[in-house]
Amino acid sequence: MRHWFLNIVLILLLFSCRGAKVVSGSELANTRLQAKEIIATHNDASPNFKTLAGRIKVQYEDEKKSQSITVSLRMQKDEKIWIKASLLGITLAKVMVTPDSVQYYETLSNTYFDGDFTLLSKWLGTEVDFAKTQAILLGQAMFDLNKSSYTSEVVNNQYRLLPKRQLENFIHSLFLNPDNFKVASASVTQPWDNRELNVNYGPYQQIDGRYFPSEVLINTSEGEDRTKVEVTYRKIDLDVSISFPFSIPSGYEQIDLSQ
Repeated sequence: MRHWFLNIVLILLLFSCRGAKVVSGSELANTRLQAKEIIATHNDASPNFKTLAGRIKVQYEDEKKSQSITVSLRMQKDEKIWIKASLLGITLAKVMVTPDSVQYYETLSNTYFDGDFTLLSKWLGTEVDFAKTQAILLGQAMFDLNKSSYTSEVVNNQYRLLPKRQLENFIHSLFLNPDNFKVASASVTQPWDNRELNVNYGPYQQIDGRYFPSEVLINTSEGEDRTKVEVTYRKIDLDVSISFPFSIPSGYEQIDLSQ
């Protein structure tokens, strides 16, 4: 059985981010740009920093539960991602992610997970790794655009990227904003598993000259199950001194992802 908060954590690991100064795009998409030029500019738009600390409001909703929580996010670029979820000042869960490991514990159920991305990817049914997680938290593509050939077209003044060859059970598309080349929306469909994911980013804002999303709306479905997560960042600080306190409490029961 999947814990509802673990669902939030996994979605946050895969999709989100916010800052402070909203930037309203007025740039017109250039129909002359080739896909490789669009991809190169998108890759260059990834923000450069050493550390990041932010506070996020997360609204989670499925068929059985609706919950609003506060999440603290800390990152040491290319090395660590730390998440703490709280409600009324009480810690609900913590997550620590590195390139080699994924650790998580939840205080409500006294459960924990201690593994790596191989096990997590198998459970999710799609490949997940640290680089992908970090990229999406920064408003970058959830796909490795350099590994496949893509076609591009302008749709509703956004650059639409599609792989020239779609996998039968992994069909995806990506839309980029013309003014900052950050992700506007993305979708993934796995028809064999009856799974679908849609991610829509809100307006971007600048923090110290770097672009971050303001809001993220995530809709997922698997069979008859539907999940909606709205993420709003309330604050982001860059290149500040931060710590990453994490230890799994004794007596907690390990989550079995094979069930």
